[in-house]
Amino acid sequence: MPYLGNPLLRALLLIVAIGAPMANAQTAPSGELTEEQEMAIKKELSKYAVLGQQQILYLTKQATDEYTETLTDSEPNMPAAWMLLEDGKTVKRINIDEQAEGAPAQIRILMYRAALKSVARPGKIHASVILYTGKIREGSEDEALVVEFEHRLGISGNKVIPYQVDNGNVSYAEPVTSEKPFQIFHDSKPAGARSEN
Repeated sequence: MPYLGNPLLRALLLIVAIGAPMANAQTAPSGELTEEQEMAIKKELSKYAVLGQQQILYLTKQATDEYTETLTDSEPNMPAAWMLLEDGKTVKRINIDEQAEGAPAQIRILMYRAALKSVARPGKIHASVILYTGKIREGSEDEALVVEFEHRLGISGNKVIPYQVDNGNVSYAEPVTSEKPFQIFHDSKPAGARSEN
């Protein structure tokens, strides 16, 4: 049996179970989907994938614009987190300053993940981002902004953006994006786990 932790797979199965048979009552003799049904499912899923990507871009821009201001001051940069609420438009910053007083950056990131997970799992938000800074390489003075992003529709990744501060202005270089395991909305399949047949 395929792993059902992936929300896109669950959405696909839901569409197959409810939507596709209503759209076309005919199925292949073997019980498999017809080519027309497969195309309808792919088209429907692509709409959600585009919506998820647009919402991640919107949230990331809002958070990065706000976080950029902290890069120019002399204080050490601490992690910060934002979430996109259910309406798909309202961006809200999470404040854990009181609970995390004196905590190092790495602990704050864990606290933000836990806080976001607590509102994401019951369906209160659509997307989340955690921003923090770090060195590009060990021993290097070059810094990068890291954006951990996740969306309930199955999008999860890290964006690493090298930056420089010159005369109080922040300039960003080309970002590098990579996938990351789900931590907020869904549990990732454990490494080495097998699917049942």
